[in-house]
Amino acid sequence: MISKFLLAGVASLVALGAANAADLPRREVAPVFTPIPVFTWTGIYVGTHSSYTFSDSQNIRTLGNNVNTANNVALGRRAPNFKAEQDGIGNIGGGIGYNYQLTPGSGFVIGAEADVTWTDIGKRRDYLGPAIAQNNFIPDPSSYRNRLNYLGTVQGRLGYAFDRFLVYGTGGFAYGEVKYQADFFNTAGQLAYFGRYKGMETGYVYGGGVEYAIPTDSFLNRFNFIGGLIGASAITLKAEYLRYDLGSRNVLVNNTGLGAPATGSYTSRFNTEGNLIKAGFNYKFGSY
Repeated sequence: MISKFLLAGVASLVALGAANAADLPRREVAPVFTPIPVFTWTGIYVGTHSSYTFSDSQNIRTLGNNVNTANNVALGRRAPNFKAEQDGIGNIGGGIGYNYQLTPGSGFVIGAEADVTWTDIGKRRDYLGPAIAQNNFIPDPSSYRNRLNYLGTVQGRLGYAFDRFLVYGTGGFAYGEVKYQADFFNTAGQLAYFGRYKGMETGYVYGGGVEYAIPTDSFLNRFNFIGGLIGASAITLKAEYLRYDLGSRNVLVNNTGLGAPATGSYTSRFNTEGNLIKAGFNYKFGSY
């Protein structure tokens, strides 16, 4: 009899506990937190650009190397100082580089880059001396040509990133292929003096720029077919200004032996410096 009462009591306690448990609030499972990826500029990049090049302080200075030619310069028959400015839209360029961002999101970015721009700019400038008694009142014509075929740079970069927006300064080594030429004619129209140089010059470059990484959900990424094929993690748009200086070179303008006035020689000093504005895009590889 006692065992029946004991079993009945245990059953009642179990039922009471189950009822109370049913009345307790249910615990909700906390959602799993998935952090949003933070963009970083760290990684290798390759890109292409177009450009506009212009010079603002290029001069050609000429000296006479003997009494006859020095006198011609003094009289203005040959220009002692002649402006040789040039400008033009470059065809295309490309480069490769690497950035390292110290802190993802916003922070300092350091890097290095090498690129080449096919400038393909050149100008011919003509000078007409005064009509004076020394040339029988017939002006002496002169012609100067200077050309920059391409400009290459190897630069360091230091900037600050505001998430996907990067502002930076840059500077380093510059090189390019130049062509200098001077043609001096006598009053009979004959080429009396001639000088030319074609080769590579070296110097320096400095400037700055801005770059913007297009978000992955932007409609512009729909046209990023090449980036997807080559495995790029992002595409960036860039604009950059550079000041370059490839130094100066003396060119001997020697007589050609045509006509009695063609004696002695001249030295014309050419220089190549100017400004380069670039706009283009990069494919970035590496971390998001």
